[in-house]
Amino acid sequence: MVTSTIITKIFGISLLAFVFACQTNVATQAQQDKSSPFSPTVAKPKLSEIDNDAIKKVLESAVEQTTLTKTYDPAYVVLPYPNGDVPIEKGVCTDVVIRGFRKAGIDLQKEVHEDMSKNFTVYPKKWGLKKADSNIDHRRVPNLQTYFTRKGKSLPITEKAENYKPGDVVAWDLDGKGLTHIGLVSNIWSETSKRYLIIHNIGGGTQAEDRLLDWKVIGHYRYF
Repeated sequence: MVTSTIITKIFGISLLAFVFACQTNVATQAQQDKSSPFSPTVAKPKLSEIDNDAIKKVLESAVEQTTLTKTYDPAYVVLPYPNGDVPIEKGVCTDVVIRGFRKAGIDLQKEVHEDMSKNFTVYPKKWGLKKADSNIDHRRVPNLQTYFTRKGKSLPITEKAENYKPGDVVAWDLDGKGLTHIGLVSNIWSETSKRYLIIHNIGGGTQAEDRLLDWKVIGHYRYF
């Protein structure tokens, strides 16, 4: 088990009643020691070097979230705008991506709200809204998918793990019925599965786990 002290040393400098689309009751893998962001099956994580400064910042934030965000809370919250966020100790799957991008200077709350306000008809109509809502729109998986696709950041979906690179955003259908989830591809390499771990929040706080191909991939995006 990797301790928080080691995580900080590795990443600190060198790695530098409302429904969310990512809401899920799917249990995570075996209950983990919350002092470590890693799945207990990952005994010796191997880190890949990151040359892109933006990706480095995104992943720094994501790793930091594994030590700070301990719960999953899908409650609707009125947020400041721009750069609004819920308390760091809680969040949903989309918040992992949103917080990571903010560290790299991209405020998805602002970006999605502005695009959705001007192009409301091209965004999903699952929630009965008649106009954009800066409190929640960016925190819904289908809206992030639409935004990334509209900005030309979408990549082909494959089942080949080697096509998913550190900093990529991946979206999944958890149950085959539209229960969606989203996360970030880390630069933490699993020698066992020969693929990068995913940093996400699926119910037990933000964690780094080997889950890339556990569910049906419905979106693959590379922003930076």
